[in-house]
Amino acid sequence: MADKKQLLSQTIEHFDITKNNVVPTVDSMKNMAFTARDLHRAASIYDMMIRDKGCGIILTLAGSLISAGLKKVFVDLIRNRMVDAVVSTGANIVDQDFFEGLGFRHYIAEEKYKSGMYDAELRELMIDRIYDTFIDEEELRFCDETTQKIADALEPRPYSSREYIREMGAYLTKHGKTKDSIVLAAYENDVPIFCPAFSDCSAGFGLVAHQHNRTQAGQPMISLDSAKDFYELTQIKLKNPNTGLFMIGGGVPKNFVQDIVVAAEVLGHDVPMHKYAVQITVADVRDGALSSSTLKEASSWGKVDLAWEQMVYSEATLAVPLIAGYAYHKGGWKDRKAPRFSQMFEQAVQVV
Repeated sequence: MADKKQLLSQTIEHFDITKNNVVPTVDSMKNMAFTARDLHRAASIYDMMIRDKGCGIILTLAGSLISAGLKKVFVDLIRNRMVDAVVSTGANIVDQDFFEGLGFRHYIAEEKYKSGMYDAELRELMIDRIYDTFIDEEELRFCDETTQKIADALEPRPYSSREYIREMGAYLTKHGKTKDSIVLAAYENDVPIFCPAFSDCSAGFGLVAHQHNRTQAGQPMISLDSAKDFYELTQIKLKNPNTGLFMIGGGVPKNFVQDIVVAAEVLGHDVPMHKYAVQITVADVRDGALSSSTLKEASSWGKVDLAWEQMVYSEATLAVPLIAGYAYHKGGWKDRKAPRFSQMFEQAVQVV
């Protein structure tokens, strides 16, 4: 078997939508059938969201997306005012994006490693496998330690994941090794990031270590408040009732962002359902799971309007560059004004 240095030699490279004009390709799918036609409609709906003045666009991320080479796509969406808020799994934001922001990389695994027959040997080398991708476990441990370091420096109190991730962005402004980071770009462009299940990632290890050390020393500690996450994201819906969703995968991020319509109603506000919604997924609708539930089904819950919704049953690394690249090269974002939702929360803190 090759040694660790040999195995971690060929890096994953991130797709650049700015250099690949896919508009003619996606437009040619309009008169095809099946997933091709669905993808064209999804791309058109995303372009409509961007051109709809006053529409707040929320991006959701689930699945192993950054490690797969999609990081720069999402960075460019944030930088070019094509996304106003992000709801994600912790793994995408911490283990993968913040991890790369610290100067580390993901690596291409040879074909044979997908079989799973060599995983015990990889464990001995402290190499973690994500299907056909490698990540250095020792570097991940450094990422864990960094999240603890950030927690240790904060005032002891409950935080929303948005607040904590904003501190991660501030950390990268001083210690980051690359400018292409979702966490950093969101910090610089006042785009809030929420991770409703935040402890389910490297940050969880750092926060566990922080709380353990503080408990042992009898000192106050920080904590993550998931209800505060939900309340803050609901505030976005209340401030900006016209909303569109661009959802990659399903899971907690999908449910969390759809539920803010109902949460607003619980708070006594009559807000419209999400006006636009696009979801990319490979989940099977027949198992009753949320990841595969259709956007039409969400309408029965009063969450998503039926006029401009589209499911795309495709693996994300194929569909995301086409849909995002289409909207980027159509250029609707050039005249778009970003709402900068993070400023809303910072102003609220200052008033208090």
